Amino acid sequence: MTKAYFVTGTDTEVGKTYTSCKILQAFTRHGKVALGYKPVAAGCEWQNNQWENEDALALQASSSLHVPLAEINPITLPEPIAPHIAAQRQGNTISEKVIVDGLQSLQQYQPDILLMEGAGGWRLPLSQERFLSDVVRDLQLEVILVVGMRLGCLNHALLTAEAIIADGLTLKGWVANQLSANMPVFEENLATLDALMPAPRLGLVPYRDEPDLSGLIEVLG
Repeated sequence: MTKAYFVTGTDTEVGKTYTSCKILQAFTRHGKVALGYKPVAAGCEWQNNQWENEDALALQASSSLHVPLAEINPITLPEPIAPHIAAQRQGNTISEKVIVDGLQSLQQYQPDILLMEGAGGWRLPLSQERFLSDVVRDLQLEVILVVGMRLGCLNHALLTAEAIIADGLTLKGWVANQLSANMPVFEENLATLDALMPAPRLGLVPYRDEPDLSGLIEVLG
């Protein structure tokens, strides 16, 4: 039976895709069939007769199964801006049905692990009324939070965790992603998050080094 998780971040550019790829690769090494899903991507280039997003391409390359890019990333928006604004500027709206149908379609491949990666942070608007987090709540997906380790990460991580739990969802765990080699008092910040976060740390992704995801396989299964 497929286990599906939603991967979100404390902000944009905190390493959600890189971390998701490392998680997919870790499961593959353990003999699991792992598949990535990027339903909404803003910032695409026209190549190979289709709109291509570098994050979606990375998830495709890190998946155990070869699945067409259009299935991994069904909603493509050329401009690298907030997705709902990019859609509005094209005269379109972001379809929640496309997001849900895309997930269900990938589940038909029967992977062991399916990671659905968000865009931006937890409260990503799809419109003036709805957020991507509303779709995640409707789907009742368990959540993995990528914490970009930089100044401000304590506040961002704790508030995001609170919002996920307030939405009635399970925060399955979090991954610390070290964004630079010289973050002041990195170890102290990590220890603070270990003490205060309401879910276990699944791993650490060091700056420009291989991640330690030893706690991840056991927790996510």
